[in-house]
Amino acid sequence: MSTTWGKTKIRLIQGDITDLEADALVNAANSSLMGGGGVDGAIHRRGGPAILEECKQVRQKDWRDGLPVGKAVITTGGSLKARHVIHTVGPVWSGGLSGEPAALAECYSNSLRVAVREHLRSVAFPSISTGAYGYPVREASRVALKAVKSYVENEGAPAEVTFVLYSENDFKTYVEALEELG
Repeated sequence: MSTTWGKTKIRLIQGDITDLEADALVNAANSSLMGGGGVDGAIHRRGGPAILEECKQVRQKDWRDGLPVGKAVITTGGSLKARHVIHTVGPVWSGGLSGEPAALAECYSNSLRVAVREHLRSVAFPSISTGAYGYPVREASRVALKAVKSYVENEGAPAEVTFVLYSENDFKTYVEALEELG
């Protein structure tokens, strides 16, 4: 499914984000940036050691205590089809009353800021925080799509944003949210 917001093409697809060709994939990372489970582990495994090495440099240089929730940094894509990986740390769901929606929206907008700063034309997102961090997919899909829509309509870039949803249920949930948002 696809639509256009401003000058940006928005696509929703079901699949494995590590298979996608894009200027950058967004990694739903943990604050250590050292790899983990889910999307994070898959990106590190498929991308190889170059990603981990750059993550170590980022930690040493800028984020000694770990990357804070909502912030975003960029590394090589290593062996991935994507040239870069933008790492962002999503919030852990604790009922929605502890600032989770705002923190999740920051993940998307800050990742797009990094992409624009680096002159990237295509960015692919997973469903951030909906795995081990427990954010309900329905709520997360609405936050994610609203954040991206707001950013691209105000900033006019990047040219293409793809949401890559791993499961059929997640894909259907995002399609419903996109239809509601218009």
